Amino acid sequence: MTILVTGGAGFIGSNFVLDWLRSSDEPVVNLDALTYAGNLENLASLKDDARHVFVQGDICDRALVDQLLATHRPRAIVHFAAESHVDRSIHGPGAFMRTNVEGTFTLLEAARAYWGTLEGETRDGFRFHHVSTDEVYGSLQPQDPPFSETNPYEPNSPYSASKAASDHLVRAWHHTYGLPVVTTNCSNNYGPYHFPEKLIPLMIVNALAGKPLPVYGDGQQIRDWLYVTDHCSGIRAVLAGGRVGETYNIGGWNEKANIDIVRTVCALLDELRPDAAGPYSRLITYVKDRPGHDRRYAIDARKIERELGWRPAETFETGIRKTVQWYLSNEDWVARVQSGAYRDWVSKQYGAGQTN
Repeated sequence: MTILVTGGAGFIGSNFVLDWLRSSDEPVVNLDALTYAGNLENLASLKDDARHVFVQGDICDRALVDQLLATHRPRAIVHFAAESHVDRSIHGPGAFMRTNVEGTFTLLEAARAYWGTLEGETRDGFRFHHVSTDEVYGSLQPQDPPFSETNPYEPNSPYSASKAASDHLVRAWHHTYGLPVVTTNCSNNYGPYHFPEKLIPLMIVNALAGKPLPVYGDGQQIRDWLYVTDHCSGIRAVLAGGRVGETYNIGGWNEKANIDIVRTVCALLDELRPDAAGPYSRLITYVKDRPGHDRRYAIDARKIERELGWRPAETFETGIRKTVQWYLSNEDWVARVQSGAYRDWVSKQYGAGQTN
């Protein structure tokens, strides 16, 4: 028994692979293109572990995907591979269409052909697990109930539009061809190995360097925050017991405004790594809001709890403390991922003053 994981060197994917092999001896074949956010250092602890087979490659490469499926005969594909940063999608949407739409199409077609060769219990037990985002549902008003699995899709960025398209492809391949799929839509993840372009790691890294902490607009954009290992346990639950063709929302039950997240990070750093120059909150800098910035996301995760008994193990308070402590203990990892390309990106997005 083996599973094929795509994007398993990225933030969520690498946490999933590590979590999977901590709790199971079932091998993982890990396909990742190692773009800027894919990092084999995340998987350094598996370097000599025979249960982990890493393959560098593109999910759009049909011949490679076919070869991996024929060679390793996985019982499931868990599909994380995606371009996932909204800001990058605004500047360069083409890469998002290729990876998130064309890549998912390629995987679905390869999975359909492979599944067609299976028989009996092996065929019945096969799953294509598509990992998606709450951003496909659009934006909520303050008084709106959280997103449920029946919310209409209203994506507002090139990133969320590309993920919505991939979700629709997965649904169509199930309804048209019978491919046994499950889809999960998660809220904002945070935790170890998070590339420092996203809000929480960017705040930690910039604060420690004494750089401005850029906050979009008024900072009142609200997100539901999910600790990454809770997301991993939710995926395991859906893969094991989710109903074929169904969607499950995975959320943290933690709605927080961006500015409150930043202040919480500052307060934890004041406690754990005090700065002689004063409180880290002095570095908070409001910058021009990004185009089409969604105001609020929130996930209703009652379906996965009702059907599969899953709830997050971490509160935001426990998860954010673990996250800050991890970055303080892994500053060498941070330094190595902050390549010249990363510094150029931050300068372009937030202004040259943010990276001096």
